[in-house]
Amino acid sequence: MTAIILDGKKLATLSEEFIKKEVSMLVSAGITPTLATILVGHDPASETYVKMKRNTCKRVGMESIAVELPASTTTEELLKAINDLNSDVNVHGILLQHPTPSHIDERKCFDAIDIEKDVDGVTCLGFGNMSMGIDAYGSCTPAGIVRLIEHYELKVEGKHAVVVGRSPILGKPMAMMLLNLNATVTICHSRTENIDSIIKQADLIVGAVGIPEFIKTEWIKEGAIVIDAGFHPEKCGDIDLSEMDNISSAYTPVPGGVGPMTINTLILHTMKSAKKLINK
Repeated sequence: MTAIILDGKKLATLSEEFIKKEVSMLVSAGITPTLATILVGHDPASETYVKMKRNTCKRVGMESIAVELPASTTTEELLKAINDLNSDVNVHGILLQHPTPSHIDERKCFDAIDIEKDVDGVTCLGFGNMSMGIDAYGSCTPAGIVRLIEHYELKVEGKHAVVVGRSPILGKPMAMMLLNLNATVTICHSRTENIDSIIKQADLIVGAVGIPEFIKTEWIKEGAIVIDAGFHPEKCGDIDLSEMDNISSAYTPVPGGVGPMTINTLILHTMKSAKKLINK
């Protein structure tokens, strides 16, 4: 068996060309898609992620606004910054970089983002709408995974999908998106008993548990679709991918699989948010 490599880097590059054309048409119509990024504190990893997002905006002709706040920022001060961006008609998407300092009520701040500008899919309302099949910007990593599945025309309907992880921006929305694709979904996590036997039943597995190579090769049945949403300093994901060419029917490499699709989906959502103004 020769597995299909789900090349997120290649798909993101193709998508950027499409986004560039759409952005160019919007700019010609007097609308410049703009993403506002909010960074609280000086976490090096978060600073790197925000820089990557702003660079991607630049590549496709979009504007980006950097709101950088000190680590001492209070919940109330952050809420004010979010509300100011909600009120700015020239801002089409708002990204609050996770994690925020521990003293901030992050969930309250996420939910303060205007649903029309929630291009990162972090609000409870956005999650609820997405789960119910109502138009919403889904959380970017799982939405990017769905785009990979659809691009490679992988059959999901009727299949048993196992999502390993339950975070509010990855595991939980991933499960709902797969359910909306008519998969039968099981959610596991690091405390699930007999997790290996559950994973062995999976036709499609999504590793989103946040632990390096937590999911072992021998847990994966032959012919499964394997999607690794993890990335760690060791340059590995949440799944041991060493034998996936021989075991799986399709898999995402790490790096170059899910990661590029996350940022690309954020930019795509921001472009779509700006495009909605044409129809108003």
